[in-house]
Amino acid sequence: MGIFPETYIHLKEAIVKDRGQHETVIPSELPLGQELTSTLREWAVIWHKLYVDNKTTQFRHVQQMTYSLIEWRSQILSGTLPKDELAELKKKVTAKIDYGNRILGLDLVVRDDNGNILDPDETSTISLFKSHETASKRIEERIQEEKSLQQNLDLRGQPIFNTTHTYSLYVNFKNFVCNIGEDAELLMSLYDPDLSKFISENYLVRWGSNGMPKEIEKLNNLQAVFTDLSSSDLIRPKISLVCQIVRVGHMELKDGKKHTCGLRRPFGVAVMDITDIIHGKVDDEEKQHFIPFHATFLFLGLWVSLKLLPGDLAQVQKDFSHLVDRSTAVARKMGFPEIILPGDVRNDIYVTLIQGEFDKGKKKTPKNVEVTMSVHDEDGNLQEKAIHPGAGYEGVSEYKSVVYYQVKQPCWYETVKVSIAIEEVSRCHLRFTFRHRSSQESRDKSERAFGMGFVKLMNADGTTLQDGKHNLIVYKGDNKKMEDAKCYLTLPCTKTEIEEKEAPSGKNLHHLANFTPTKDSTKDSFQIATLICSTKLTQNVDLLGLLNWRSNSQNIAHNLRKLMEVEGGEIVKFLQDTLDALFNIMMEMSENETYDFLVFDALVFIISLIGDIKFQHFNPVLETYIYKHFSATLAYVKLTKVLNCYVGNADDSSHCHPCISFWQSERVTSSLHHWRVYSFSISSILELFRGGIFVACMTAILRQMDDSHYNHYINTFKTRQDIIDFLMETFIMFKDLIGKNVYAADWMVMNMMQSRVFLRAVNQFTSVLNRFFLDETNFELQLWNNYFHLAVAFLTHESLQLETFSQAKRNKIIKKYGDMRKEIGFKIRDMWYNLGRHKIKFIPAMVGPILEVTLVPEPELRKATIPIFFDMMQCEFNFSGNRNFHMLITKLDQEVEGGRGDEQYKILLEKLLLEHCRKHKYLSSSGEMFALLVSSLLENLLDYRTIMHDESKENRMSCTVNVLNFYKEKKREDIYIRYLYKLRDLHTDCENFTEAAYTLLLHADLLFCLCSSSPTCLPSSSMEMWEKAIQLSKELADMYENKIFDYEGLGNLLKKRATFYENIMKAMRPQPEYFAVGYYGQGFPSFLRNKIFIYRGKEYERREDFNLKLLTQFPSAEKMTSTAPPGEEIKSSPKQYVQCFIVKPVMNLPPNYKDKPVPEQILNYYRANEVQQFTHSRPVRKGEKDPENEFSNMWIERTTYTTAYSFPGILKWFEVKQVTTVSPLENAIETMELTNEKISNIVQQHVWDRSLPVHPLSMLLNGIVDPAVMGGYTNYEKAFFTEKYLQERPEDQDKIELLKHLIALQMPLLAEGIRIHGEKLTEQLKPLHDRLTACFRELKKKVEKQYGVITLVSLPGSLVRLSVTSVASSVVSSSSTSSDSTSSRPGSDGLVISLYV
Repeated sequence: MGIFPETYIHLKEAIVKDRGQHETVIPSELPLGQELTSTLREWAVIWHKLYVDNKTTQFRHVQQMTYSLIEWRSQILSGTLPKDELAELKKKVTAKIDYGNRILGLDLVVRDDNGNILDPDETSTISLFKSHETASKRIEERIQEEKSLQQNLDLRGQPIFNTTHTYSLYVNFKNFVCNIGEDAELLMSLYDPDLSKFISENYLVRWGSNGMPKEIEKLNNLQAVFTDLSSSDLIRPKISLVCQIVRVGHMELKDGKKHTCGLRRPFGVAVMDITDIIHGKVDDEEKQHFIPFHATFLFLGLWVSLKLLPGDLAQVQKDFSHLVDRSTAVARKMGFPEIILPGDVRNDIYVTLIQGEFDKGKKKTPKNVEVTMSVHDEDGNLQEKAIHPGAGYEGVSEYKSVVYYQVKQPCWYETVKVSIAIEEVSRCHLRFTFRHRSSQESRDKSERAFGMGFVKLMNADGTTLQDGKHNLIVYKGDNKKMEDAKCYLTLPCTKTEIEEKEAPSGKNLHHLANFTPTKDSTKDSFQIATLICSTKLTQNVDLLGLLNWRSNSQNIAHNLRKLMEVEGGEIVKFLQDTLDALFNIMMEMSENETYDFLVFDALVFIISLIGDIKFQHFNPVLETYIYKHFSATLAYVKLTKVLNCYVGNADDSSHCHPCISFWQSERVTSSLHHWRVYSFSISSILELFRGGIFVACMTAILRQMDDSHYNHYINTFKTRQDIIDFLMETFIMFKDLIGKNVYAADWMVMNMMQSRVFLRAVNQFTSVLNRFFLDETNFELQLWNNYFHLAVAFLTHESLQLETFSQAKRNKIIKKYGDMRKEIGFKIRDMWYNLGRHKIKFIPAMVGPILEVTLVPEPELRKATIPIFFDMMQCEFNFSGNRNFHMLITKLDQEVEGGRGDEQYKILLEKLLLEHCRKHKYLSSSGEMFALLVSSLLENLLDYRTIMHDESKENRMSCTVNVLNFYKEKKREDIYIRYLYKLRDLHTDCENFTEAAYTLLLHADLLFCLCSSSPTCLPSSSMEMWEKAIQLSKELADMYENKIFDYEGLGNLLKKRATFYENIMKAMRPQPEYFAVGYYGQGFPSFLRNKIFIYRGKEYERREDFNLKLLTQFPSAEKMTSTAPPGEEIKSSPKQYVQCFIVKPVMNLPPNYKDKPVPEQILNYYRANEVQQFTHSRPVRKGEKDPENEFSNMWIERTTYTTAYSFPGILKWFEVKQVTTVSPLENAIETMELTNEKISNIVQQHVWDRSLPVHPLSMLLNGIVDPAVMGGYTNYEKAFFTEKYLQERPEDQDKIELLKHLIALQMPLLAEGIRIHGEKLTEQLKPLHDRLTACFRELKKKVEKQYGVITLVSLPGSLVRLSVTSVASSVVSSSSTSSDSTSSRPGSDGLVISLYV
C-alpha cells in the first residue's frame, strides 16, 4: 500500500539497461532535460557548501542561476513550447549551464551548433579540441562581461546589459518653469564634477518668451539621447546633468524698445546629480525629476525624465523604439566610445571658447565683448551651417557668444561642434572676431569689430590641429583686412607659433597690413580649446609619415618603430591604409632586410591590437583585407624568412618575444593560411607554439592506430638502436606532456581522451620492452627507468584522481573511461616482477615512485603494489644483505605532508608487510621491525598533518615534537632539522621566544662548532633567561679566545655577560605558575588521550585564565571539578574531559650552590627554572574519625610528577613520564629533614652576617618550640611510635629510628638558634625570648630523655653547618610508570599517604 495519493504520483517513461543489481535507468525525456536534472543536482551540493561556508555573494549568485534553470526546466518538460521558442530557450539554458559550470569550477561541456553535448566517441579529436577552444573562449568572454558589469555597473537585475559595451542616456524634457519674459536657450550636457569638464555635446532647446517651445511642433516631444557612453563613463564616481540657461534679448531685462536686442546673456544654471541613474540604481523612465535653478529665483527649474539604455544609437532605436525614434535629438560624447565600429565615419571638431582679456581702450569701463566664430576656407569663403551649438537644431554659419556686461576678463566655457567635409579640413580655418556690444541700439550699430583671431585646422606637416588649449593672437587693425583671409593666413595664429618664429632671429616680426601681431604690442588675449573626434584625420605625425612614406623615405625606419607607440584608435582608423603601406614598404624596399623585420614587428603589433576588446569589431575588416585586398606575393617569402630567423634565435628573449606574440594570436594563424605560408618548417613551428592543437593532432593519429599499426610501425625500424631512440623520445615526450597539463583542468573530455589514448600507446610499448629489452644481453636500464617514471607520472596525474571529484563526475568518468589508474598500476606491478635479476638496479631509485603509486587511495591498486616493497627488501637482502630504506622514510615524509596517505593506508601497509615478512626465513625479525617503524612514522605524520590545520598552535607544536623526536631516534638529521625550524616558527608566532631559543639550541648541539659571531641567537635579556645566556656565553667566549681569536667579539660578549649578572641581582622577574593538565576520554587525539602534561604558564597567568584557554582550545570538552583520579568509565568514554590544577616545582639547585649562603635573587631562578619534578598534595580522610586524635585518619595524597624534559625547554609543556610514591612515615621523615635544614640555614646566615634582622628567626623558633605545636612530635608518637604500628609494619623499624634521630638532632639546632636570638635581643623582644627559653627547656628535657642527646661540634668563629643528608632515596620505595599506563593520572602513581601534621 502506497503512502502517497495517486494524484501526486507521476510515472516517467524510462529505458532500463543491464537489469539486475547494477541496472541503469535512462529517462526517455529530452537530453536537455536530463542534463538540466544532473546539473541541478550537482549545483545543489555546491550551493549547500557555499551556505555552510557563509559565502553570501556566491550563494545568492548560484541561487539565482538555479532558480532560472528550474523555471526553464519546467517549461521544457511541459512540452508546450513551439519549436522556435524551444530552440531559443535551449540556447539560454546551455549558455547558463556553461557559465555556471565555469564559475563553480566544474568541467567544461562541449556542444555542437545546436547545443547538444558532443559524444567524444563519435567526434574527431581535432573537432573536439576546436569545440573546447570555442566553448572556453565564449564562456571567458561572458565572465569578463559579468565581472565588468558587477564591478562597474551593479546592474544585476538587467540582463540586457550583459552583452554591451556602449550605452546611451535618454532624456525627455517635460517642462521649463520660469517666466523670463524673453526667449531663452537651454543647453543640456553631461558633466564630470571630479574632473571639472563636460563629456558630451549640448542638447539645445529654444524656449519662447510665451513659456512654450519656439517650435510649437516640438511641444511634448523634446527628447534626446546622449550616446557613445562607455563602461568607463558609467563608473565615474560622480556625473551630473547640467542645464545652462541663456537669455536672448536685451542687455538688461528692464531695457525698452530702443535698446539692443538679440544679445545672448547668461541667466542661470540647473544641475542634477544623475550618478545613481548612470550606475543603474534608479531605473524609472516615467519618473519626472525636478532640477532647480542655481539663481536668485525660488521654485524655478525644469522637469525631465531619464533612463539609461544599453547599446549605441542604432541598437537603442531598435530595442527602445517607443522612446527613441528618428526625431529624437542625438548628442554624442566628446570622444570615441569604448568600441569603435568599422564604417563609423565621424569628423567632429569641438571648439570651446574659454576666456579672454581685452583692453578697455578709450572707454571708461571694460567692454561688453561678444565673440563671433565662423569657419572659412583659405580663400575666405564662409562655410555655411558648419557650426552646431547643440543637438536638436541645424548648424549655423556664425556663432555668437554670450555677452558679459563690463567684464575685462570674460570666461565663457562655451562649446560648439564644427562639422565640415573631410576633404575641406586641410583648407579651412576658424575665425574669431571680437566686438563691443552696446546696450543702446543706436550706439551698437556703429560698433565695429575691434580685433580678430584665427586658427588653422591642419598643420603644415599634414597633421590635424592638436587637442588642448590654444592661446590665439588678437590682431587689431583695418576691418577689411580682418576679413581678408589672404592677408592674415600668412601670419602666426597662436602665441606659441609666434615665439617659435621669433626665436631664431631674436627680432620681432614686422607689422603687416596695419595689424599688430606681436605679443608686446597688444594686451588683448584669447584662449580656446579644441578636441578632434575624427575617423579620418590624425594628429600623429609618425603615423602620417608612415602613410606618406614615399615622400619621406629617409624616415621609414623611424616611422616603423614609432608605429608601435601610436594609440590604437589612431591606427584602426587607417587600418587598410596602414597595412597597404607596410606591405608596399616590404615590396618596394626589398633590398633592405632591416625593413622586413620592422614590418614584421609592426604586423604583430597591429594584429595583437585588433585582439583588444575595444577594437574587436575591426576583426572582419582585417579578415576582409586578407581575403580580398592583400596581393603582395613576395611578402609570403619575406614573412617566412623573418619568422625562421626569429625562431632560430629563440634563445634570445628579445628575438623570441615578437615571434611568440605573433603565434599566440589565433587570428595570425588564420591570416598565415591566407598568406599561404605552408612550408613544413613553418607549420611545424606553428604547431609547437600552439601546443594544444599539436597534441590534439598527435592524439588523433594515435587514436586511429590499432595493434597491427603499432606492430607494423615498430617493424619499420631497421636497427635495435632506432627502436631505443624512438621509445626513449616517446616516453620523454609523453611524460613531458603529462607534466605540462596541455589542456585546462576543466577540459575533462579532452584530458580523458588524451589519457585513454596515451594509456593504450604505453601499453603497446610495454610489449616491445618485454620482447626486445628484457634479457640479460639486451637489457636497457635507462629505457626501463623512463618507462617506470612515465607510468608513475601517468598514474598520479591530477586528472585521474577520482576521489578528488564530486560523486557525479566520478560516476561519469567510471562509466565512460573506467579507472585508468588500476590498469596502469597493475601493468607497473607486472613489469616490475618481469625484471627478475634486474630489479636490484632500480633500488633504491624506484622506492619513491612506487611509494607514490601505493599512496593512491584505491584499495585494489594498493593491495597489488604494496607487496613490491617487500620484494625490494628481499631483493636487496639477497644481493647485498642491506636493508637500507632511508629514501622510503624521506619520500613518505614529503608525500604525507603534501596531503597523501590515510589511516587505511597505514593499516594496510603494516598488515601486508608483516604478512610477507613473517613468512620469510631471514626477514621475519628485521622486516617486522621495519614494518612497525614505517607504521609508527605514518601515525606520527598523519597526526601532524591533521593537526597542522588545527587552530591550536599548542597541538601543532606537540605533533611537531613527536615527529622530530622520531627522526632524532632514527638519526635522520636532515628531516629532524627541518622540523626543528618548523617548531621554531610556531614558537616565534606565539612569542614564545625562550622555547624558540631552546629549539635552536638542539640544532646547535648537532654542529661541531658554533659559527655565530654573537650570542643573539641564544636566550637573551628580552627573554630574562640570563642564567642560561651566561652559561652559553661562556662556551662562546672559549671559542672567541682560544679558537678564532676574536678579541673584539670577546670584549663585546663579556660586556653583555656583565649586564646579565647585573640583571640577575637587580631586575624583577615574575615567577610562572605550573599547571598539571590531564586529557581523559577517547575524544582526544592519540597524542593527548589519557595522558597528563605539565604546562609552564605565562607571566602573571592565573589558573582561571589558563582554564579558559584550555576550554577554548577544546570547546566540546567537559571540565572536571575534582582533582581526584578519574575512573575507567571516564577514560573509555567517547567524550572529552579536562582536569587542571596547580603544581609546585621542586627546586633542583646546582651542586656548586649547596651548603653556601646563596642570595635569594639567585635561588628564585631555580625555584621555577631548571625544574623537572612537580608535586601536588591534597588531604584525604580514611576510616572513621578518631575523637582523641583527629590526625590518625587524616592523610595527604601527594603526587610527584617527573616530566620527560626539564623546564624551560622546546615546549611550554611536557608529558609526565615518571612518578614517585611516598608513605606517611617517609613523609614525616622528609618533613623533619626540611625543618632541620631550614633551622640550619637561618642559623648559618646569622653566624655569617650579624646585621640580618632577627624577626624571621623569632617566628621560626616560636613556631617550633611553642607548646601548642611542640614540633609535631606528639602526633608522630601517636601515629608511629606505638607497638601496634610496629606489629603491623615491622619493616618500618629503621625508618622510625631515623625519625627519632631527626627529632633529637633538632635540639642542638634550636639551642644554637635561641643563643643567637639572645645575642640580638632588644627590649621589645625580651618577653618573647624568655618564653622561648622556658618552652625550649621543657622540650629539650623531654626529647633528650626519650630520643637521646646529640652534640654539635663547633669551630672558632663559626658553627659547623649540618649537612642534613636526605634519606628519601634510601627509604623511599620508587616506581616509574609511563603516563599512558592505566594509572596515569594525578594522585594514582606518586601517591603519598602521610599523617596530617
